[in-house]
Amino acid sequence: MNETAITVHDVTAHYGSKKALDQVNLTVPTGAHFALLGPNGAGKTTLVNILCTLRRPDGGTAVVAGADVIARPTQARRSIGVVFQDSSLDDRLTAWENLEFHGLVYGMAAKPRRAMISTVLELVELGDWTHEIVRTFSGGMRRRLEIARALLHRPKILFLDEPTVGLDAQTRQRIWQYLDRLRRESGLTVLTTTHYIEEVENADIVCIIDHGRIIAEAPPEQLKKDHGIRWLHVVPQDATAAEAIVQRFPQAQRLSGTGLALPAGDDDRTDAFLAEFRDRLSEIRFHPPTLESVFLSLTGRELRDRADGQRDADRAAGRRGGRR
Repeated sequence: MNETAITVHDVTAHYGSKKALDQVNLTVPTGAHFALLGPNGAGKTTLVNILCTLRRPDGGTAVVAGADVIARPTQARRSIGVVFQDSSLDDRLTAWENLEFHGLVYGMAAKPRRAMISTVLELVELGDWTHEIVRTFSGGMRRRLEIARALLHRPKILFLDEPTVGLDAQTRQRIWQYLDRLRRESGLTVLTTTHYIEEVENADIVCIIDHGRIIAEAPPEQLKKDHGIRWLHVVPQDATAAEAIVQRFPQAQRLSGTGLALPAGDDDRTDAFLAEFRDRLSEIRFHPPTLESVFLSLTGRELRDRADGQRDADRAAGRRGGRR
């Protein structure tokens, strides 16, 4: 991993008066699994769109596989594969036809194109569905087909923008097994955006982004060591108890639902809290340092709020049906 796959320097981006990216700087080593971790609206997709040459930055520079995304966008595109947040397959075509069209767009010769189509379909366990219409596929099958399509032209860098939103845990695990194998075998660089904590626990580098700014970047264990603390998660018995806790302990963070989280690094303060409020709590749990707690410590809020969860549920509902 001595070479650099992606370099971003002082990149900014705006949507009207809103600043989506605020002087972002990052470096992604070749062959790494680099994860952008943050809630919806943090700037993850905007940054990916810039790196994929889908939009120009309002300031700064970005280099992908040795090509400046502004000065040499065509060269940059040849080196990347992309799995977008929302499906971009043609569901009126078969799996093979979707991949055939993609290979033609990238100028792949007929013989290697067809051989590679068979290879990637087997890779994502869709070989038995080669000539089936995509609209009959489940959400997990479509996602795997999109990954196959992104890998068809043998990219140096794979961008995955929330690749497993709405998918079940088993399908998510299977997808990451594919990608980890490819990284080992071919040196593929993977940059993924996600708000699923479990998907980045094994990443080489996790970059936490919020409100368009990078607030921490390191391997997962280093982030936990530097920023993770033990948290006490509680559920007050009623709204009156919750308000009393927040007034008495201003450092308490509101969680989704009616839960609250308090830093539990100071045993004396934790003992004092429990002595005062234990009888007004319906649930008490201690959480060791995790990437979720790192995010909570750095931003003062949970990674995934209720709105995020609803968006996930809506997407999942839209993809249900068909085979699994």
